[in-house]
Amino acid sequence: MKKESTIYNLIGIGIGPFNLGLAALLQPVKELSSIFFDGVSEFNWHPGLMLDSATLQNPFMGTDLVTMADPKSRFSFLNYLKENDRLYKFFIRENFFILRKEYNSYCKWVASQLDNCKFGQQVTSVSYDNGLYILKVKDVSTGQEKEYITRKLVLGTGTQPNIPDFVNRQSLPKVIHTSQYQFRKSEILDSASVSIIGSGQSAAEIFSDLLPGLQSGLKINWFTRSERYFPLEYSKLTLELTSPEYVDYFYHLPSEKRRQILSVQNNLYKGINFDLISSIFDKLYEMSVDNTELPVLLRTNCKLNVISPTRKGSNHLEFTEVHQQKNFTEESDYVILATGYKYNEPSCIEGIQSRIMRTPENLLDVSRNYTVDINKNEIFVQNAELHTHGFVSPDLGMGAYRNSIIINTIAGKEIYKVEKRIAFQEFGVPVNSEEKLPQGESVKNLAESL
Repeated sequence: MKKESTIYNLIGIGIGPFNLGLAALLQPVKELSSIFFDGVSEFNWHPGLMLDSATLQNPFMGTDLVTMADPKSRFSFLNYLKENDRLYKFFIRENFFILRKEYNSYCKWVASQLDNCKFGQQVTSVSYDNGLYILKVKDVSTGQEKEYITRKLVLGTGTQPNIPDFVNRQSLPKVIHTSQYQFRKSEILDSASVSIIGSGQSAAEIFSDLLPGLQSGLKINWFTRSERYFPLEYSKLTLELTSPEYVDYFYHLPSEKRRQILSVQNNLYKGINFDLISSIFDKLYEMSVDNTELPVLLRTNCKLNVISPTRKGSNHLEFTEVHQQKNFTEESDYVILATGYKYNEPSCIEGIQSRIMRTPENLLDVSRNYTVDINKNEIFVQNAELHTHGFVSPDLGMGAYRNSIIINTIAGKEIYKVEKRIAFQEFGVPVNSEEKLPQGESVKNLAESL
């Protein structure tokens, strides 16, 4: 096996948007040597959901890989537009929400300029020896392996489709996740019926994309466990919950309290773009003129319990209406699971488990600086800290902030300025307010005594 003689300051495993942004921000930092590996042949962000009109849910400055850390970076989205003769077109469009396919093109453009991003290279194992991490990396096309050494690791392998445990994919070939939609769309349009399960942005985009199929006789069902098809909340004071201050506040809460908070914050990061909800209603309204009966079924409060194959090749679905606690069934040729994504630890880190901190629930115990190792300065994670840092973890808009902290921690000094306070509102009680009161005296009791 070949061995790379360089000892890198950091190696990134996985090249999704977050690690790609990290690689771009590291490019001008000559004192930190880095290299990033991904087993796929090229950057391609959610190709199964690359719908023509789908947009990101954050304005372009937030989804930009670098701007919130370094507005002068040549890897900014605005510079991508300028270099590709699209800046004036974007300006005239007067829409800050960029198309998903354009975001993918932008990321490809950045990746093509970074020598430290290596695609088609799969990390097969990681071990630890005397302060250094040793990675075995296999060239996917040739099968040849090479060994690399680094002082720090950044895990950016991303999330994987979340498939309910009761779904047996092998016996249900017509049950797919939203991540496969574009690859199976023609089959779905040629079928008699399809059921979409879930109420997030992806479910809404696919429902909207399939609506023209009604004219060809396609029946579309849309079921959700939620009690309504809710919009993503995007008011300005609510957006302050994506601030460093709120992350600090959330991080220092007890783990059980964090779980409780996350359980009621779906509308902050799992909702549907408001304009898309309006567009769907308007399309249905237009199609129903003259009281035309549409082959469409939208139903909330529905918990999917079982999917089983029928003898004729369709799918039998069993539901419970959660408010009425009554069961019902539906039959559908295809089923699209808009059940989101979840973090799966990469198998290659099995050899360094003894260096990784765990919570009592066996989750990654992520420190405030996004490390998970016992020394709190060696192994960093990207988008694996929902349970510790809150709902902003998967948000593209916080990528540059997190990457700034990672780079500064590794460098041991401030390379990129990190804002400490951006919000007008305060989170939590005033510092030392309780300690200033007489022993056993609460704020309420003291106020009543005045």
